[in-house]
Amino acid sequence: MEEYKLTALDNGIKVVTENVPGAKSFALGFWFQAGTRNEPAGLNGIAHFVEHMIFKGTENRSAKKITFEIESLGGYLNAFTAKEYTCFYAHGTAGNFEKTFEVLSDIIQNPVFREEDIKREKQVVCDEIYDSHDSPEDLIFDEFESLIFKDSSLELPILGKVETVMNFKRDDLFKFIEKNYGANNLIVSFCGNLRHEKIVEMVDKFFNGFRKVDLRKPGQFAHYQPQKIHIRKEINQSHLILGSYLDGYRSKNRILARLFSVILGEGSGSRLFQSLREENGIAYQVNSFLNSYMEISAFGIYLSTNGKKLPFAVDLIYKEIDNLTDKKITTAELQRAKEYLKGSYILSLESFPNRMQKLAHSLHYYGEIKMPEEIIKDIESVTADMLYGYMDNLSLANNFSTVIVNKDIKTLQNVA
Repeated sequence: MEEYKLTALDNGIKVVTENVPGAKSFALGFWFQAGTRNEPAGLNGIAHFVEHMIFKGTENRSAKKITFEIESLGGYLNAFTAKEYTCFYAHGTAGNFEKTFEVLSDIIQNPVFREEDIKREKQVVCDEIYDSHDSPEDLIFDEFESLIFKDSSLELPILGKVETVMNFKRDDLFKFIEKNYGANNLIVSFCGNLRHEKIVEMVDKFFNGFRKVDLRKPGQFAHYQPQKIHIRKEINQSHLILGSYLDGYRSKNRILARLFSVILGEGSGSRLFQSLREENGIAYQVNSFLNSYMEISAFGIYLSTNGKKLPFAVDLIYKEIDNLTDKKITTAELQRAKEYLKGSYILSLESFPNRMQKLAHSLHYYGEIKMPEEIIKDIESVTADMLYGYMDNLSLANNFSTVIVNKDIKTLQNVA
């Protein structure tokens, strides 16, 4: 039986666990509310860069030793940076938990940031940025969020920019750590076959005396003005995003926003997929998406197609939005969307790293552990009238921004 527990330690560290009897592996994560939104002015990309540099060595271990110690035990370490947090995590076999915990706690608390490693890693991260710019799919999503979240901390790309990354100083990295990596800004999340008390004991042991930090709220999203931009690249297809913003994680309407997105463009049974691909054959890739943050989400419709077909594709998109907001959702369509959401959530629970992430994610955004049963109940409780009421207030088509990536500079003029 699933067992979820939460403990808030005196120093502010939150420990959240799920005990899974009989599990042969575990997933462990250390989460800091220290993402792109927390970056100082002029240092875009430093949260992601620090994430890279954490693995480059400590006072006790070289980069090679960090990797070999965990891989020799059949596990792995990794990390990722988001706009609102950074996570360092491990997946390993049950008998190797204590060593894994010790290594992870060491790299977080004792990085040395050697000058030669910083210089080398700058080149690696710049290559990562260039790779993202070479990929129209990556580029267009970054540009879209920069456009709709303009003049807020959410507009910044996670990877940063080449010019900012190349200017990072060793002292910048230490200052970012000192201001953001603290006990009262840390969630330790675990999923596996160990008692909650054991995890708390390990945190007490290895984070005894871990400093606190002054928690600051990032700047809030303030205003929005629909805009259009064109990015010229020598590619064969045209890539397009039409979109705006919707409710974020903290909004009671977010589940309505999710169902709206699913019905419109998520999955092969969605309206956009059926209209653009199945009925008209004008797009291989077409989908809607909802990238959510604390108080707001980026909502959009993405497609790639032949440039000559782009105006027709956009017309079909607006037609489907009009049909949807004209209250033409069938009972079967709403139920399909609910089952799609429930299925996606339930299937994700088959992975221990996913379960570990969901615990921390829930605590980070909601301040509590949201049980699977509660999430399923929230999805089930939505009625067609609730969804209609939500859509009545959207006026999306009048608020869409447009981003196009292709080689035809005239395209933007022909797209509504």
